[in-house]
Amino acid sequence: MSAVSLTPRALYEQVAEQLRQRIFRRELEPGSWIDELKIAEEFGISRTPLREALKVLAAEGLVTMKVRRGAYVTEMSEKDLRDVYHLLSLLERDAAAAVAAHATPAQLRELDGLHAELAGATGDRERFFAINERIHMRLLEMADNRWRSQVVTDLRKVMKLNRHNSLLRQGRIEESLAEHEALMAALRARDVQGTVQAMERHFANGLEAAG
Repeated sequence: MSAVSLTPRALYEQVAEQLRQRIFRRELEPGSWIDELKIAEEFGISRTPLREALKVLAAEGLVTMKVRRGAYVTEMSEKDLRDVYHLLSLLERDAAAAVAAHATPAQLRELDGLHAELAGATGDRERFFAINERIHMRLLEMADNRWRSQVVTDLRKVMKLNRHNSLLRQGRIEESLAEHEALMAALRARDVQGTVQAMERHFANGLEAAG
């Protein structure tokens, strides 16, 4: 494959990432129309790589394409939110169970270190959110099923359409930290069932707070 043929692909992937981050930062609000002409002019690109980028985001669920109306940032309904949390709960508690059963002492120490970082970030919601996600993704990596990790990564992108809402409720960060502590206690004890229950409670409470 020639270098020339790679250039457009690299461009539309870069554009997709720029738009993805704008969506996550709420610079492009859920339900808002994406002005292709304005964005193409801002980025100094043609409409072709922009449209390819929008196709990528549509495949991820972040953008909704409407016939003869263009692209819109996806709005999460209550059912969408419940469905995403349900699947994340199933997949991530399965991954956590595998970690409880098979993690090495070094991996458990690594998780303890991440948990300590989380405990030190309760006064900074953005940092707490980022470390929380790192812990969840590290558990998936340790569970070592790339297909499960891929599905969860995509679902977590969609979940960010509702970003931080679950942590905005007063006291939710402290609750989330306590849920992580229960999860860590079960992992340290290699209590597979306790780990599954702790992760399930974590997602159930997160959904309640996000609703």
